[in-house]
Amino acid sequence: MSILFSLIESPFHPDFGTLYRRLGISAERFTSARNLHRALQKQKPDVFVGEFIYGWGNNYAGANVSNLDVTLRTLQCQAPQAKVIVFMHPREAAHIDKLLALFSVHAVLTYPVSEPAMEAALRSAA
Repeated sequence: MSILFSLIESPFHPDFGTLYRRLGISAERFTSARNLHRALQKQKPDVFVGEFIYGWGNNYAGANVSNLDVTLRTLQCQAPQAKVIVFMHPREAAHIDKLLALFSVHAVLTYPVSEPAMEAALRSAA
């Protein structure tokens, strides 16, 4: 059985719990990156799902492109085999290339994310 970690940071993130169960995926949902990072110390996911939010005015002096940078760096160290699926609002499309230049991302899905699109991304990640 595959293990999937989702980082839920906005109300746009769809609930694919039924799809995950149908595909035999054990899914854990996290509402904070800190809790997800703690969980990575105990269990390594096969798939990570998170929403890309461009860092328009972050406090990191340009060190981070988005909300996902720290989590994706942590995944590189703790679960390098994990496939990354990113959800993105269409208004963020102009900035996704900045994230893709830094990290290996398996799939980028634009909101509204359909169940068939998510299923295709998960099947190709297997």
